[in-house]
Amino acid sequence: MIKLHKLIATVFGIGYMGKGGGTIAAVVCCLLWILIPPGDNIYYWQASITILVCCLGTWSGNEVDAIWGKDSSKVVIDEVAGMMITLIFLPATLKYVLTGLILFRFFDIAKPLFIRKMEMLPKGWGVMADDILAGIYAHVLLKIIVDYHIF
Repeated sequence: MIKLHKLIATVFGIGYMGKGGGTIAAVVCCLLWILIPPGDNIYYWQASITILVCCLGTWSGNEVDAIWGKDSSKVVIDEVAGMMITLIFLPATLKYVLTGLILFRFFDIAKPLFIRKMEMLPKGWGVMADDILAGIYAHVLLKIIVDYHIF
């Protein structure tokens, strides 16, 4: 079972790439997000997949914490979840996805506005919570950009 948790936490091994694994996982997420075919149920699928990734990330984060320690750099599913939250319910155009990636990585790396405090939560909860909050902040800014046609 631990192999499954490692597979999930590392997003099929991306987390083993070392430094920059979180950014690579976020970029892969962006590429896959753009490839989701638009349709009548697109927002249903976006929400369902995002919730599933958040739940799986917390579950696997709890399990690998005992092996790899608190918030290991190998765990990159949190970046995928945060990136999905950034992009959810917005047009999946290249310019908006790239803007979302930049905004999310800024919030994830700088950790302003209580994001750093989220890391204090135990095990997988702390691993996921900071990226979820970074994704929420990035989503709000991206939504403003989209709605007001800033570019």
